[in-house]
Amino acid sequence: MALTGLDIYKLLPKTNCKDCGFATCLAMAMALAQKKIPLDKCPHITAQAKDALESAAQPPIRLVSIGTGDAKFEVGNETVMFRHEQKFHNPTAIGILIEDSMSEEEISAAVSKINNLKFERVGQTIGANLICVKNSSGYRNKFMMAVSAVEAASKVAIALYSRDAESMQEAVKMCKDKRPLIICGDRTFPDNFISLARENKLPLAITCSGIDEAAEAVSKARAGGVEDILINLKSTGLSGRIQDYTYMRRLALKKNFRPLGYPIIAFTENADPELELSEAVSYMMKYAGIVVMKNMDKEFIFPLLVARQDIYQDPQKPVQVEPNIYKIGKVTKDSPVLVTTNFSITYFTVASEVESSKVPSYIICCDAEGMSVLTAWAADKFTAEKITEVLKKSGIEDMVAHRTLTIPGYVAVMSGKLEEISGWKISVGPREASGIINYLRNWKE
Repeated sequence: MALTGLDIYKLLPKTNCKDCGFATCLAMAMALAQKKIPLDKCPHITAQAKDALESAAQPPIRLVSIGTGDAKFEVGNETVMFRHEQKFHNPTAIGILIEDSMSEEEISAAVSKINNLKFERVGQTIGANLICVKNSSGYRNKFMMAVSAVEAASKVAIALYSRDAESMQEAVKMCKDKRPLIICGDRTFPDNFISLARENKLPLAITCSGIDEAAEAVSKARAGGVEDILINLKSTGLSGRIQDYTYMRRLALKKNFRPLGYPIIAFTENADPELELSEAVSYMMKYAGIVVMKNMDKEFIFPLLVARQDIYQDPQKPVQVEPNIYKIGKVTKDSPVLVTTNFSITYFTVASEVESSKVPSYIICCDAEGMSVLTAWAADKFTAEKITEVLKKSGIEDMVAHRTLTIPGYVAVMSGKLEEISGWKISVGPREASGIINYLRNWKE
């Protein structure tokens, strides 16, 4: 059972030395109870107290890393049921399933396609994280062919999925340096898979038919020396999985039930691409660490990645871009100057429309604490005074020969005051970003 902050405090030195970075030992104890910090933050804790606090110091859901180098990603280490309580830390990894029943040419084409599943959105690069090679054929030579083709060309992490321990052992030899995830497809969970994961220090995913079986299998793997574990739960139907995933998360976080305190890997089952996308988003929200899909078309992967990006951003901290002057295209001293806030979605929407207009322009991003235009204006973060200050300090006056500034149409009410105190001619732009293209093509100083 999890220790409370007061339980932990009783085992700490109670010197309030501040060496841990907290003002008091009680403050550190509370943070430790919430799984926000590791136990080694306290340099003066005794060995006896350290042993007693070991369970409290461990995260409720183990952090597991897969892959190496640029392809490495981490799952687990979550501490809350709902992101408004704090935030979700390690975004769900998106995997694509490749089956060895495919031809070598089909596999090579699929790997190339997966490598190119990279997108730019609100200043962040998002993409697929994993290729899962499955021994669907049951033949070892086909599995080896598929693993070899993927290992040679993949730019993302690799997972190996088989029911045969000997085939898995050969596959691991091919890509051990890439730290693949081993997925045991046999529910009887043979000891050979545990030994293989332990000897090669690789993460292991166990396949189970229910929560009780998962807890038993995890305990067996831990007793066999494997700590980096994921759970592949084969519950019946989408609803059944969601309920089981939620129950597992609650047991791990609220009851500190260690056998279920491991990340979940979920495989989609719907053959229809649209239904598969819905299924994948559902698993991502409740509470899969890895979601593996069959479909790899951009029009379905991109919305899944966007959903992940939205779910895993800090709900208490808007995504922002750096307040600055941004040049779109080959600007000159006669190029238009637009102003907006530094809310990332606002900026990138405006920048995209400006780029589409083919009219080289300057965009001034004002620091509005990540708020959108209307929200910032209502909160006095995007005012005539603040914009005037930015105009004077940013250096834009030396970059252009004119003194015409375009403001968003939604804040046209500030145009008179802004023109008066800034000395710039104020042009009121469109209310919606979709009107920017036509506006810029007809822009005059």
